[in-house]
Formats: sequence, structure tokens, C-alpha cells
Amino acid sequence: MNNIKQIVKALLFAWGDPLDIKVISEICEIELDEAETMIEQLRNDMDSSNDGLKIIRMNSTYQLISRDIYFDYVKKLLSDKTKNSLSNASIETLSIIAYKQPVTKMEIEKIRSVKSDGPVNTLLDRGLIEEVGRLDTPGKPILYGTTDIFLRSFGIEDLSELPNINMDIDIERQDNGESEIK
Repeated sequence: MNNIKQIVKALLFAWGDPLDIKVISEICEIELDEAETMIEQLRNDMDSSNDGLKIIRMNSTYQLISRDIYFDYVKKLLSDKTKNSLSNASIETLSIIAYKQPVTKMEIEKIRSVKSDGPVNTLLDRGLIEEVGRLDTPGKPILYGTTDIFLRSFGIEDLSELPNINMDIDIERQDNGESEIK
């Protein structure tokens, strides 16, 4: 059993990005619930030993990351690689997508009252949002949603952990593909 935990830790380290529990289960040749149990045990072991690393969960994926208390040291290492922070327009756009997903660019622009090509492209480039489908209306507009990178960036496991806010904006899609904000 300990061997499986170490294999899981090695997989998470080697992969770097979030790794789906199904992939871990298949590689380790164990049942899905056994893989989840192993990961939880490994998380607890790492927490109790004050390991410099920790495992975080985002939906059905897991990722090995450094602990927050070592942020300043990791920041020094990565200072040349860090990207600029998001603009207010990008943050506003990301908020709309997070709370209203799946959402089209037209719907975002109606809420913001300005074009949103730049912020949407920035969020796509940074991997915070992705195309999640197309609306089944004329023109087949792209639907956007958030990614696991979004969850990791904001330190949440799933969208249900987003703070409750009062967004009195309801989007009603018309048969012609246009959206009306209520």
C-alpha cells in the first residue's frame, strides 16, 4: 500500500499539471475509490509531516504544489518567468465567466457594455478559461467556461466554493441566438 502512495506522489510530481484520478487509477492498476483513498492518505501524511509540498484537489484532478509558506522562496526562483497580473477588464470578464458559465462572448459584452475580445483572449492564453462548446443557434457562438487552472489560481476545489454574490443579471437566450439580459 505504501508503494502505491509513493507511485502516486511520483506521478503527480512528474506530470506537474493537474492529473485526473481516472488516469492515476489506470496507471496504478487499482480501483477508482482505492486511488482516491491513497491520495487522501498521502495528503494527510504530507500534512502531518510538514512536507514542503502538498496535494490539492480540483474537481476530479489532483496536483502536487509547494506549500504557501514557501511562496517567497519559490517566487524568487520563478521571478523571471512570472506573467503580468490581469487587467481590471480581464478580471471583470473572468468573474462573469465564472459565475455565468457557460457563456458566449456576446453575453459577456452585453454585461460589460464593451467589447471583450482582448480580455477573453488573455484569459484563454493564460489557461484560465476554455471553449466548452457551442451554442446551438445560428452562427454557433463559442461558449466559455473556467478551467482547473482557474480553480488552482483561486485556491478552490470546485465552483461551488465561489463566494455568493448577488448578480442580478439573468441571461435569456433567444431562438435566434441573441441574448437578452433581464
